[in-house]
Amino acid sequence: MALTELFLRRVKYTGSPTGDRYSDGRALYLLVKAANKYWRMNYRYGGKQKTLTIGAYPEVPLAIARERCTEAHKLLRLGVDPQPSKTLQGPEPLDEDRNTFAELSQLWLTKLAPDHSPNTIRKLSNWLDHDVLPILGGKPAASIKPRDILATLQKMETRGAIDSAHRVKQMCGQILRFGVALGWVERDVTPDLKGALAAVPAGNFAAITEPKEVAGLLRAIYGYGGHVVVVAALKLSPLLFVRPGELRAAEWAEFDLDVAEWRIPAAKMKMKKEHLVPLADQSVEILRQLQRVTGDGKFVFPGFRRDEVCMSENAINAALRNLGFPKEVMSAHGFRAMARTILDEVLGERVDLIEHQLAHRVMDPNGRAYNRTAHLPARREMMQRWADYLDQLRAGADVILIRPVN
Repeated sequence: MALTELFLRRVKYTGSPTGDRYSDGRALYLLVKAANKYWRMNYRYGGKQKTLTIGAYPEVPLAIARERCTEAHKLLRLGVDPQPSKTLQGPEPLDEDRNTFAELSQLWLTKLAPDHSPNTIRKLSNWLDHDVLPILGGKPAASIKPRDILATLQKMETRGAIDSAHRVKQMCGQILRFGVALGWVERDVTPDLKGALAAVPAGNFAAITEPKEVAGLLRAIYGYGGHVVVVAALKLSPLLFVRPGELRAAEWAEFDLDVAEWRIPAAKMKMKKEHLVPLADQSVEILRQLQRVTGDGKFVFPGFRRDEVCMSENAINAALRNLGFPKEVMSAHGFRAMARTILDEVLGERVDLIEHQLAHRVMDPNGRAYNRTAHLPARREMMQRWADYLDQLRAGADVILIRPVN
């Protein structure tokens, strides 16, 4: 019988010396030992019986464990061992003395390098070498505590590198989640540092991230009497939180409103990989109304004077100024920061799903970038929850937050 989230939350260790095993099918099982719960998958490769470490529950929820099990079976059908290569995996997972944070971070960088620019890898390496490893490098990865990371970040804050401190916190979280996938650590401890750092000063892309202020912005947008194309773009900006250039250059041929999906071609994306945007019911309704106006042309948001070109890059920012939101307060690009902040810190959505939806590169346990359809059902549900939440904010309702079950 397949496992359920209710069972996973309630199951307790019975005291068996080898741990308690509970099968979910397709060789995937939960190993319960002491106070810990681990995902494992048994398989045969090269004539040998092997076990794949998938991660720990609840950091790796049931749906993700099943996805990783499915990915492993796909690799096996191709004749590929789903177990990370020993040359990249490093020491055995239980060897805490050798599994230092420095070694884990180096393995993470090695996995990251093929899919990122040299400049990005150089920046990450500099942060590690100058700020993180002098404090955390020699510690076993499994022993890292929130206060250890906080000590690193506070040193950066004291020299005024507040924005970098937030980025380094995010980087440490990615490294620790990579460690979870390898079986080196039990969980990512960086969420425990929520609110411990000073707020990031306003940068080039101003954004409203406080729910009460977002509610006022949404009411202003829905009361705007501007051009129908701009009004639709304004309404869709918080719902979709794509980059402004991706939104204004959208073409009707990229949308399947019956399936509620928008496939943005790789050529239009910053990372040059096709991006799939699940559309909430509210987004589909706005697009269907706009389709009656611009559906005969190529662009969803055509220019005011010429239909054969898309809307001006300044149209949304100009509309925000007309609504009374100066550039220091809100920008077209700021809808991405708005969604990223509230989805994570208020709604408690999974960070990896948010990063996927922002079209940031997210790595699987084997260091490969996920494809455009990764976690699509979960992302679709998240986008609908986000749209419903925005509706509640705009209506002025007292929002009772219920965190999604992972």
